Amino acid sequence: MAEYTPNEQMIVRAARELCDGEVVFVGIGLPNLACNLAMRTHAPNLKLIYESGAVGARPERLPVSIGDPCLVAGALSVCSLPEVFLYYLQGGRIDVGFLGGAQIDRFGNLNTTVIGDYHHPKVRLPGSGGACEISLLAKRILIVMPLSKRSFSSQLDFLTSPGFLSGGDERQKLGIGGDGPTSVITDHGVFHFDPQSREMILTGRYQNVQEDDIRANLGRELRIDSHVRFEMPPTEIELCMIREELDPEHIYV
Repeated sequence: MAEYTPNEQMIVRAARELCDGEVVFVGIGLPNLACNLAMRTHAPNLKLIYESGAVGARPERLPVSIGDPCLVAGALSVCSLPEVFLYYLQGGRIDVGFLGGAQIDRFGNLNTTVIGDYHHPKVRLPGSGGACEISLLAKRILIVMPLSKRSFSSQLDFLTSPGFLSGGDERQKLGIGGDGPTSVITDHGVFHFDPQSREMILTGRYQNVQEDDIRANLGRELRIDSHVRFEMPPTEIELCMIREELDPEHIYV
Protein backbone atom coordinates (compact mmCIF):
# COMPACT_ATOMS: atom_id res chain seq x y z
CA MET A 1 0.00 0.00 0.00
CA ALA A 2 1.37 3.40 -0.99
CA GLU A 3 2.19 5.99 1.64
CA TYR A 4 -0.08 9.01 1.84
CA THR A 5 -0.41 12.19 3.84
CA PRO A 6 -3.22 13.09 6.27
CA ASN A 7 -4.42 15.75 3.82
CA GLU A 8 -4.58 13.20 0.99
CA GLN A 9 -6.64 10.86 3.18
CA MET A 10 -8.99 13.73 4.07
CA ILE A 11 -9.43 14.80 0.43
CA VAL A 12 -10.11 11.24 -0.74
CA ARG A 13 -12.61 10.63 2.06
CA ALA A 14 -14.43 13.87 1.25
CA ALA A 15 -14.58 12.95 -2.44
CA ARG A 16 -16.17 9.58 -1.58
CA GLU A 17 -19.07 11.40 0.12
CA LEU A 18 -20.26 12.65 -3.27
CA CYS A 19 -22.67 10.67 -5.44
CA ASP A 20 -22.77 10.65 -9.22
CA GLY A 21 -25.21 13.20 -10.62
CA GLU A 22 -25.37 15.43 -7.54
CA VAL A 23 -25.28 19.22 -7.87
CA VAL A 24 -22.49 20.61 -5.68
CA PHE A 25 -21.77 24.19 -4.67
CA VAL A 26 -17.97 24.23 -4.71
CA GLY A 27 -15.58 26.47 -2.82
CA ILE A 28 -11.87 26.91 -3.36
CA GLY A 29 -9.45 24.92 -1.25
CA LEU A 30 -9.78 21.33 -0.08
CA PRO A 31 -13.47 21.03 -1.17
CA ASN A 32 -12.45 22.09 -4.68
CA LEU A 33 -9.85 19.34 -4.82
CA ALA A 34 -12.27 16.76 -3.41
CA CYS A 35 -15.00 17.60 -5.93
CA ASN A 36 -12.67 17.46 -8.91
CA LEU A 37 -11.24 14.15 -7.65
CA ALA A 38 -14.75 12.69 -7.36
CA MET A 39 -15.63 13.82 -10.88
CA ARG A 40 -12.51 12.15 -12.27
CA THR A 41 -13.09 8.86 -10.45
CA HIS A 42 -16.48 7.53 -9.30
CA ALA A 43 -18.81 10.49 -10.07
CA PRO A 44 -18.26 11.59 -13.69
CA ASN A 45 -21.72 13.21 -13.87
CA LEU A 46 -21.21 15.45 -10.85
CA LYS A 47 -22.48 18.98 -11.53
CA LEU A 48 -20.09 21.58 -10.13
CA ILE A 49 -21.36 25.11 -9.52
CA TYR A 50 -18.95 27.86 -8.52
CA GLU A 51 -19.92 31.09 -6.79
CA SER A 52 -18.49 33.16 -9.63
CA GLY A 53 -21.21 31.91 -12.00
CA ALA A 54 -19.75 28.80 -13.66
CA VAL A 55 -22.52 26.18 -13.81
CA GLY A 56 -21.71 22.59 -14.73
CA ALA A 57 -17.99 23.38 -14.79
CA ARG A 58 -15.60 20.70 -16.04
CA PRO A 59 -12.16 22.27 -15.52
CA GLU A 60 -9.26 20.56 -17.27
CA ARG A 61 -7.01 21.53 -14.37
CA LEU A 62 -7.62 22.43 -10.74
CA PRO A 63 -8.88 26.05 -10.61
CA VAL A 64 -6.87 28.33 -8.35
CA SER A 65 -9.79 30.66 -7.62
CA ILE A 66 -13.51 31.01 -8.36
CA GLY A 67 -12.52 33.46 -11.10
CA ASP A 68 -10.15 31.07 -12.86
CA PRO A 69 -10.84 31.05 -16.65
CA CYS A 70 -10.58 27.24 -16.75
CA LEU A 71 -14.01 27.10 -15.09
CA VAL A 72 -15.67 28.68 -18.11
CA ALA A 73 -14.29 26.36 -20.78
CA GLY A 74 -16.67 23.42 -21.09
CA ALA A 75 -19.18 24.71 -18.53
CA LEU A 76 -22.89 24.23 -19.19
CA SER A 77 -23.52 27.93 -18.65
CA VAL A 78 -22.03 31.07 -17.15
CA CYS A 79 -24.11 33.58 -15.21
CA SER A 80 -23.63 36.28 -12.61
CA LEU A 81 -23.00 35.72 -8.92
CA PRO A 82 -26.50 36.99 -7.93
CA GLU A 83 -28.09 34.61 -10.44
CA VAL A 84 -26.19 31.64 -8.98
CA PHE A 85 -27.53 32.42 -5.53
CA LEU A 86 -31.04 33.29 -6.68
CA TYR A 87 -31.79 30.58 -9.24
CA TYR A 88 -29.67 27.71 -7.94
CA LEU A 89 -29.12 28.07 -4.20
CA GLN A 90 -32.33 29.87 -3.23
CA GLY A 91 -34.16 27.85 -5.88
CA GLY A 92 -33.41 24.64 -3.99
CA ARG A 93 -31.26 23.14 -6.74
CA ILE A 94 -28.08 22.54 -4.71
CA ASP A 95 -27.75 19.00 -3.38
CA VAL A 96 -24.46 19.45 -1.53
CA GLY A 97 -22.68 22.45 -0.07
CA PHE A 98 -19.03 22.12 0.97
CA LEU A 99 -17.93 24.28 3.90
CA GLY A 100 -14.99 24.72 6.25
CA GLY A 101 -14.10 27.22 8.92
CA ALA A 102 -11.72 28.51 11.56
CA GLN A 103 -13.91 27.06 14.33
CA ILE A 104 -16.62 24.43 14.58
CA ASP A 105 -18.62 23.49 17.67
CA ARG A 106 -20.23 20.18 18.59
CA PHE A 107 -23.46 21.04 16.73
CA GLY A 108 -21.74 21.82 13.42
CA ASN A 109 -21.96 25.60 13.68
CA LEU A 110 -19.09 27.38 11.94
CA ASN A 111 -17.08 30.54 12.54
CA THR A 112 -15.31 32.28 9.66
CA THR A 113 -15.60 35.84 11.02
CA VAL A 114 -13.32 36.57 14.01
CA ILE A 115 -11.16 34.90 16.63
CA GLY A 116 -11.58 36.63 19.97
CA ASP A 117 -13.91 39.49 20.81
CA TYR A 118 -15.80 40.77 17.76
CA HIS A 119 -14.93 44.43 18.42
CA HIS A 120 -11.32 43.74 19.42
CA PRO A 121 -10.48 40.47 17.66
CA LYS A 122 -7.21 38.60 17.81
CA VAL A 123 -7.72 37.66 14.17
CA ARG A 124 -10.13 39.14 11.64
CA LEU A 125 -11.20 36.36 9.25
CA PRO A 126 -12.69 36.65 5.71
CA GLY A 127 -16.29 36.50 6.94
CA SER A 128 -19.23 34.60 5.52
CA GLY A 129 -18.99 35.14 1.79
CA GLY A 130 -21.74 32.80 0.66
CA ALA A 131 -21.19 30.27 3.47
CA CYS A 132 -24.14 31.31 5.62
CA GLU A 133 -26.55 31.05 2.67
CA ILE A 134 -25.10 27.69 1.68
CA SER A 135 -25.51 26.34 5.22
CA LEU A 136 -29.15 27.44 5.21
CA LEU A 137 -30.23 26.46 1.71
CA ALA A 138 -28.24 23.47 0.42
CA LYS A 139 -29.96 20.12 0.88
CA ARG A 140 -27.01 18.77 2.86
CA ILE A 141 -23.70 20.16 4.07
CA LEU A 142 -20.30 18.49 4.09
CA ILE A 143 -17.66 20.08 6.30
CA VAL A 144 -13.97 19.54 5.59
CA MET A 145 -11.31 20.82 7.98
CA PRO A 146 -8.22 19.52 9.79
CA LEU A 147 -8.71 18.45 13.39
CA SER A 148 -7.18 20.69 16.06
CA LYS A 149 -8.06 21.97 19.55
CA ARG A 150 -8.08 25.51 18.23
CA SER A 151 -10.63 24.71 15.51
CA PHE A 152 -12.83 22.08 17.21
CA SER A 153 -13.78 24.20 20.19
CA SER A 154 -16.43 23.94 22.88
CA GLN A 155 -17.73 27.42 22.04
CA LEU A 156 -17.46 29.61 18.96
CA ASP A 157 -16.13 33.14 19.16
CA PHE A 158 -18.69 34.06 16.48
CA LEU A 159 -21.43 32.08 14.73
CA THR A 160 -21.15 32.71 10.99
CA SER A 161 -22.86 29.69 9.44
CA PRO A 162 -25.51 27.73 11.37
CA GLY A 163 -25.39 23.98 11.71
CA PHE A 164 -27.83 22.65 14.27
CA LEU A 165 -27.55 25.79 16.46
CA SER A 166 -28.04 24.61 20.07
CA GLY A 167 -28.97 21.09 18.99
CA GLY A 168 -32.12 19.00 18.88
CA ASP A 169 -34.80 20.32 16.53
CA GLU A 170 -33.92 24.02 16.84
CA ARG A 171 -32.98 24.24 13.19
CA GLN A 172 -36.40 22.94 12.12
CA LYS A 173 -38.22 25.16 14.65
CA LEU A 174 -36.69 28.21 13.00
CA GLY A 175 -37.87 27.03 9.58
CA ILE A 176 -34.39 26.42 8.19
CA GLY A 177 -34.55 23.99 5.28
CA GLY A 178 -32.22 21.20 4.29
CA ASP A 179 -30.71 18.45 6.40
CA GLY A 180 -27.93 20.65 7.76
CA PRO A 181 -24.42 19.24 8.19
CA THR A 182 -24.27 15.50 7.64
CA SER A 183 -20.54 14.77 7.84
CA VAL A 184 -17.39 16.40 9.15
CA ILE A 185 -14.32 15.01 7.41
CA THR A 186 -10.99 15.65 9.12
CA ASP A 187 -7.39 14.50 8.74
CA HIS A 188 -7.89 12.10 11.67
CA GLY A 189 -11.35 10.65 11.13
CA VAL A 190 -14.98 11.25 10.23
CA PHE A 191 -17.81 12.59 12.38
CA HIS A 192 -21.56 12.40 11.88
CA PHE A 193 -24.38 13.86 13.98
CA ASP A 194 -26.61 12.13 16.49
CA PRO A 195 -30.16 12.15 15.03
CA GLN A 196 -31.68 13.23 18.36
CA SER A 197 -29.22 15.57 20.09
CA ARG A 198 -27.50 16.63 16.83
CA GLU A 199 -24.13 16.43 18.56
CA MET A 200 -21.04 15.45 16.61
CA ILE A 201 -20.02 11.80 17.03
CA LEU A 202 -16.90 10.02 15.82
CA THR A 203 -18.05 7.30 13.42
CA GLY A 204 -14.87 6.47 11.53
CA ARG A 205 -11.13 6.78 11.96
CA TYR A 206 -8.23 6.24 9.65
CA GLN A 207 -6.15 3.12 9.97
CA ASN A 208 -3.03 4.90 11.22
CA VAL A 209 -4.91 7.01 13.82
CA GLN A 210 -5.78 6.01 17.39
CA GLU A 211 -8.76 7.34 19.36
CA ASP A 212 -6.32 8.93 21.81
CA ASP A 213 -4.84 10.91 18.90
CA ILE A 214 -8.29 12.27 18.16
CA ARG A 215 -8.94 13.15 21.80
CA ALA A 216 -5.61 14.97 21.98
CA ASN A 217 -6.57 17.18 19.05
CA LEU A 218 -10.16 17.90 20.08
CA GLY A 219 -10.93 20.92 22.23
CA ARG A 220 -13.87 19.23 23.97
CA GLU A 221 -15.12 15.83 25.10
CA LEU A 222 -15.15 13.17 22.38
CA ARG A 223 -18.38 11.32 21.70
CA ILE A 224 -17.79 7.96 20.01
CA ASP A 225 -20.22 5.81 18.08
CA SER A 226 -20.64 2.27 19.37
CA HIS A 227 -19.47 0.92 16.02
CA VAL A 228 -16.57 3.11 14.90
CA ARG A 229 -15.28 1.81 11.59
CA PHE A 230 -11.90 1.98 9.92
CA GLU A 231 -11.99 4.20 6.85
CA MET A 232 -10.50 2.75 3.68
CA PRO A 233 -7.17 4.32 2.71
CA PRO A 234 -6.67 6.10 -0.62
CA THR A 235 -6.18 3.89 -3.66
CA GLU A 236 -3.24 4.12 -6.03
CA ILE A 237 -5.54 5.64 -8.66
CA GLU A 238 -6.81 8.33 -6.28
CA LEU A 239 -3.31 9.23 -5.12
CA CYS A 240 -2.01 9.35 -8.68
CA MET A 241 -4.90 11.63 -9.68
CA ILE A 242 -4.19 14.03 -6.80
CA ARG A 243 -0.42 14.13 -7.20
CA GLU A 244 -0.02 14.10 -10.97
CA GLU A 245 -3.14 15.76 -12.36
CA LEU A 246 -4.95 17.82 -9.74
CA ASP A 247 -2.20 19.12 -7.45
CA PRO A 248 1.20 18.51 -9.07
CA GLU A 249 2.63 21.64 -7.38
CA HIS A 250 1.54 20.30 -3.95
CA ILE A 251 -0.40 23.45 -3.08
CA TYR A 252 -2.95 21.52 -1.02
CA VAL A 253 -1.20 18.28 -0.10
